Parts: sequence; C-alpha cells; structure tokens
Amino acid sequence: MAPVRVADVPDSGLVQDDAHDPVRAAAARRPDGPALIAGEATLTWQELDARVDEAARRLWALCPRPGARVALVLGNTLDFAVTFYGVLRAGLVAVPLNPGYTDDELTYALGDAGAAVVVAEQAVRDRLSGDAVVVPPELPAADGPGAAPATPRADEVAVLLYTSGTSGRPKGAMLSHAALAANHHQLDRIDPPVVGPDDVVLLAVPLFHAYGLNTGLGTVAHHGACGVLVDKFDPAGSLATIARHGVTVTLGVPSMYAAWSRHPEAPQVLAGLRAAVCGAAPLDPADAARFQDASGVRIIVGYGLTETAPVLTTTAVGTRHKTGSIGRPLPGVSLLLRTADGAVLWRDGTASVDEDLAELDLAVADSAGTDPGEIVVRGPNLFAGYWPDGHGGPDADGWWGTGDVAYADSEGDLVLVDRIGELILVNGFNVYPAEIERVLAQHPAVAEAAVIAAPDPETGQAPHAFVVPAADPPPTAEELREHCARWLARFKLPKAIDLVAELPHSPIGKVRKSALS
Repeated sequence: MAPVRVADVPDSGLVQDDAHDPVRAAAARRPDGPALIAGEATLTWQELDARVDEAARRLWALCPRPGARVALVLGNTLDFAVTFYGVLRAGLVAVPLNPGYTDDELTYALGDAGAAVVVAEQAVRDRLSGDAVVVPPELPAADGPGAAPATPRADEVAVLLYTSGTSGRPKGAMLSHAALAANHHQLDRIDPPVVGPDDVVLLAVPLFHAYGLNTGLGTVAHHGACGVLVDKFDPAGSLATIARHGVTVTLGVPSMYAAWSRHPEAPQVLAGLRAAVCGAAPLDPADAARFQDASGVRIIVGYGLTETAPVLTTTAVGTRHKTGSIGRPLPGVSLLLRTADGAVLWRDGTASVDEDLAELDLAVADSAGTDPGEIVVRGPNLFAGYWPDGHGGPDADGWWGTGDVAYADSEGDLVLVDRIGELILVNGFNVYPAEIERVLAQHPAVAEAAVIAAPDPETGQAPHAFVVPAADPPPTAEELREHCARWLARFKLPKAIDLVAELPHSPIGKVRKSALS
C-alpha cells in the first residue's frame, strides 16, 4: 500500500517536502544533552538518535512497505519513545494503543488499522491473535544490513490516534508529519515560551494519548529538552520524581493537579517548578487555586482535540488568566464560533481582515461577548480525516467543526460550555456512552440502558448508567459492572449503575437523557 498523503491545508505557512525528524535535529544541536530519563536509565540525544536509527532499520526489515501500520501497545517507557520515532523515521505509520484495552477493544483497533506489526510487552502479546507480526519492544534483529527506508514526506500520515466517534466505536484520526510539527511551530510563537531547551519536563500523561504524545514527548524532542517518563502515576511517587530530577515543567490532567495540590510535601517539592500545563479535561477552579497556593505557579490551561495534534487554544496566549477560560487560539490557528444554522458569532486567529472577516461580515473588534456556538477551526495542525478514507475531516476550505461549544467574552477569551454530543471525558480520555450502552445491552438481564456523564472529583467526569432490568430478580450493579469489565477498558466502566423501572422517552422514542440525573 502506498503511503497515505494529506491534502494541502489552507493557512499552512510551512513549505517542506521531507518530514521533519525532531530527534535527529535535537541530536545535532545537543548530542550530549539528556533526552529521556526513565527510572535509573538516562539517554542522551545522541544515544536516543542511534537507538531510533536501529529501531527504524529493524521495523523496516519486519515490514518494508511505506505507510504500513505499526501498533505500539506500550506504557510511558523508553521503548515507546524509541519505537515511536523509529516508526516515523522508517516511513511507517504509528498506531499507539492503550495497554489497558480489553481483548475486544484491542482486536477492533488492530483490525480497523490493518496493523502489520504489533509491538507490545509479554502480558499484552499473550492476549493477541490475528495476522499481524507481534514482537517485543526490543525488536528482533534484522538479517543483514538490508535496504534503508526512504525518508518520509511531510504530507504523509505519521500516526493514527484512535478516538471515540458517534458510533461508539473508536476512529483513527490521521495526523501527518507536518501536522505534528505545525502544532509545535504554533506553540513556538507564544511569548514567553512555555517550554524551552533547558527545561526538564514531566511526562506522566499516557503517550498513547495525543496530549502525552505530541504536547509531551513531541515537545521535548522539538526543543531538545529533557523528558522524565512516569509510567504509572501516583501523587507521592511522581512528587519524588519531580524532586529527584529537578523537573521544571509539568504536563498533567486535572486529577493530577488535584492530587498534588492536596499532598503535604507539594510546597517544598514544587518550589522549583517554572510552568504547569493542564489539558484534556476542564480544570476545577478550586484545584487550580490550591495548586497555585502550594507551588506558586499559576496553571496554564490548554484546549484541543486528538484531531488537532492536539492544542488549539491556551491561556498562555494573551495577558491575563481567567478562571474557567480556555484562553485564546494559538498563533496560526483560525477559530470561529458558529451557530447550528451556520451563522458565525465570532472569529479570532490569524486570518486577514480584508479577506475573511469582510467575507463573513463580522467585526471581531466590536464584539462585547457572544452567545455560545460550536468551535470551528482551521490550521496546518488539523488531521486529514478518519482512517482509512479521510471521512469526517476538514471541509474543502480547511474548516473543521470540533463538536465543542464555547462563548467568547468581551475581551476575546474563550470559555468552554459543553459538547454538542454526549462524549464523557474521564481524566481527559474520550468515553462515548453508546459504547457502554452497547455492552450493557448484551447482558441477557438488561432490557434497556442509557449512560450519561456525571461529575467526579477524581476524574472530572465518570459514566453513570441507568438500566431497565429484563429479568426478575434483576441483575445487581456489581454483576453488570463485572460484565462491562470483560469488554471495556477500566476508565470506561460505569462509576454508578442505577436500576430503574423505565427510561424517559421523547415522542419519537429517543431516550431523554436530560431527564436523567
């Protein structure tokens, strides 16, 4: 199969044929600088570059087809980083997957991606079946020198990141090498920069997630900074890691900052912190204030999606931080707020006033705040649509509707209101109710089920299921939870299951989830 290429994206600003290789560039600039730390092991950029070279050669020997998919079912380890950049250097496509997926979830994602090679630890390899070549993280040695893989093009797909869709089944968002690089160039234009080459960055967000992968690992490589890998998060252990390695920048999700802010050692350990970034889910203002009191650092909030590589807006853009705000668009990101009937409420970004705003008949400078509208974006960091045919991607003019609703206040700062759909954000991970409802419906004692998002102090949101029993005696909540655990990853499991006599329905038979609580 030929490598999948991405159509030109308006407003790109990047003219580049060959894909940028951030590890090679960092090794050229800072060969002896520390690149990644994991436990007792440290790799310099020169050492990491050499390992990536060898990984690329071994992966190419396993699958010498440009654009072939290689699944990475690994945690936050050196092996993940080496293999991921080896896949990209070989001109293959990386498919990072959650090692916590159930057999059913893994089988679906691997089959949908058409993975030719799967790289996984033994515990995961024992669970796999199918036609893919399954190998350990150290990768089998190649027979002989072999042919070197060709340098990939910037417009070729680099990674498939699976995210939930309207069907409840995950969809693979196709991100090109250029899209990954574009998000870093956009972030570079923030003054002062959030991350620089002398920073030590905590990489505790899972690398199979867009935030951990590109905003975390990718940012470290882009700047030639030092990343400290944390595979399993716990508050005390991560604080010890921060202290031991002199971490200056943390990238986290709300539950991490909530846990750190309550830890008695936080004020002492976090005294050397220069910046703290939070994304993937809304941050509770009380947790933000408590963390700032403990560390002396105001949390920078970012907003984005898997499909946008991922950052779109941040409170680091602009001159003031506001509670509840997601900030302003990154330089190089154009952003609209649009009503359901297509009317544009507001626009910000880098578009030309003469061209685009005149066309929209919209005076942003005169805006006194807006009604909520869908966030619609355009920029070179956008994905090329969903695997395999690019469906659901940006339109012919490069615009893409996020499905999220926000309003802009009178000073041009955005406030996220809700999602148009019903997606549940559990620690920043997408959980779609339809997927849980489908699993519950498979239980013989369930007549009907509906799942909604419920606030959760630990994870931000959690699935809450309402089940109409089909049997007498009815199933217990624990029985249903065990049933779900056989088919769903842990973070997708309902936190609460209520047995009810009936569900509220609309006149056309749809469940009225707004009536559930």
